[in-house]
Amino acid sequence: MSRIAIALLWLLHFLPLGALAALGNVLGALAYRAARERRHVALVNLGKCFPAMSAAARERLARAHFRAVTRAFLEHAILWWAPRGRIERLVRLEGLEHLRALGNAPMILLVPHFVGLDAGGTRLACEIDAVSMYARQKDPYVEALLHHGRSRFGDQLLVSRQDGIRAVIRPVREGRPFYYLPDMDYGRRGALFVPFFGVAAATMPGLSRIAAATGARVLPIVTRMLPGGAGYVATIEPPWADFPTEDVVADTRRMNAYIESKVLEMPEQYYWVHRRFKTRPEGEPGFYA
Repeated sequence: MSRIAIALLWLLHFLPLGALAALGNVLGALAYRAARERRHVALVNLGKCFPAMSAAARERLARAHFRAVTRAFLEHAILWWAPRGRIERLVRLEGLEHLRALGNAPMILLVPHFVGLDAGGTRLACEIDAVSMYARQKDPYVEALLHHGRSRFGDQLLVSRQDGIRAVIRPVREGRPFYYLPDMDYGRRGALFVPFFGVAAATMPGLSRIAAATGARVLPIVTRMLPGGAGYVATIEPPWADFPTEDVVADTRRMNAYIESKVLEMPEQYYWVHRRFKTRPEGEPGFYA
């Protein structure tokens, strides 16, 4: 992202949300046509996850997804530069009492990859000090921007993914909630192949293992993008019972099954442009050629 692009994004935070949403819908429709590779990835993912859906319906869903992704990207202008009060109005936070009830006990916030996850994370940062992970950026200016955007409020601890999951163990044990996004394909190392919509997906078992190592409770948080200029709703759910167990595979299956249930509630908002099935079991051909 060039500095000119960042400057243009900064200007967008002065627009009302309705205008940003409309602009995102227009640019998202154009992106669906222009971003051929990402369009292909999204359609392959939808074909694998919803084989009974007609091709025309999957295409409509992919188009809606591109609009949602683009709108969410543009609305980062508000998350990164708007005053705190505007963000509190933009994102309604529900279920905070479930988190408060645990006090300073170790906890992990399970955050599936829906387009509103950064909106939910920024809103939550207005209430608590958490720890989260990020991927280092090649451009130091972009990395500095991401740090700024994700640490504007409170005392947020950002840990590089390259530092490994062990870097979050101590903060979690000390009472920092871990804003954890485990549902992407990070490669074969350390991953388990468990079903996601019936397709073997390389999935990190970190949720189970970190919970076991720290004694943390797991509370899902899902952020829904609302139509037009209505903003977002971030919902914290009660902590899971009977988690973790001694069966890491079963725990990881439970996580994927939970995410599936949320995807079915708002399928256009899940992050379909990611190569979720990039890593295949030995001997199985790739999906995205």
